[in-house]
Amino acid sequence: MKKIKEVFKFKPNKKEEILEEESLEEILAKMSEKKRKGKVLSLEMISKIDKREARRRKIDNAIRLTIATVVAAMFAFLFLMPIVLTITNSFMGSAEIASNYGTVFATNANGGKVYISEKVNLKFIPDIVSFSQYSTVLFKSPQYLLKFWNSVVLVGPIVLFQLIVATLASYGFARYTGKIRAIIFFAYVILMLMPYQVTLVPNYLVVDYLNNFFKIKDTYWAIWLPGIFSPFAVYLLTKFMKRIPQSMIEAAQIDGAGEWQIYRKICMPLCKGAICSAAILVFIDYWNMVEQPLILLADAEKHPLSVFLSKINSGEVGLAFAVATIYMVPPLLVFLYGEEYLVDGITYQGGVKG
Repeated sequence: MKKIKEVFKFKPNKKEEILEEESLEEILAKMSEKKRKGKVLSLEMISKIDKREARRRKIDNAIRLTIATVVAAMFAFLFLMPIVLTITNSFMGSAEIASNYGTVFATNANGGKVYISEKVNLKFIPDIVSFSQYSTVLFKSPQYLLKFWNSVVLVGPIVLFQLIVATLASYGFARYTGKIRAIIFFAYVILMLMPYQVTLVPNYLVVDYLNNFFKIKDTYWAIWLPGIFSPFAVYLLTKFMKRIPQSMIEAAQIDGAGEWQIYRKICMPLCKGAICSAAILVFIDYWNMVEQPLILLADAEKHPLSVFLSKINSGEVGLAFAVATIYMVPPLLVFLYGEEYLVDGITYQGGVKG
């Protein structure tokens, strides 16, 4: 307002009035005309212009927010539709599933897939709610629960010990500098960027070599060891620890704190969100693993449920829906429980809250 007064040499003029029904364009036209004729603007005219501009900005922001919300809702619907379809179809009977999706899972005489010539009927609400699929999975077919607990046994130690190794390694990368440190961290980044299929053969060769001394081939250790020393969590936590102010560490050193006390009482509390974020991401990643058990575990009895899901035949489509629903429960619970930590860890970037 002060700048506007200086530009137009503000002088109060009580005789000038502006009607409410005048548009912003008309006001601006009058402004230019008055400026050309050497006249000045009144305080009321300047205030009116500010209010109309603020109103227009408010309407524009509301329109943008509405459009963004509608687009986000559309994408959310597309992403959630398969999950909702799986959960609702798990309560359908075998006959209803066959009538709706029989052409999708049909096979020819040789066991191969056939061309889908009929229209598939996607149903979100079953005609008759049936719990027979869950009864079969939970009580009549123990192999499904056995595979489920195989997944828990495989993933649990990987998440726990990978975080322990990652926090210690990240503290070292964040606290110390030098060429050797830079080379090692660069190697971590390169390994993290490579897909697991690229490193699968080297992992198998290492396991085969270690099997000569420790007999870890075809055991859970063949899955645990590569997972525990995965570079992803190290890279993520290092970026967070680097953002901890050096002044806090120096203050702790002045007070007589050692490296272990700095690690335990400063870095760990400040990186709580980052650690939870890494735990959630690592859990979801290894919960869905397929290639590692297929290559490194010859005994099918030790395979997790993620591998067994692909082997359910066409006659057990209803069971596949039920097993898939049960298999989704742990990741959903982990995500819902740690959503606040996940968002906080990603947006916080390891800094110190004011």
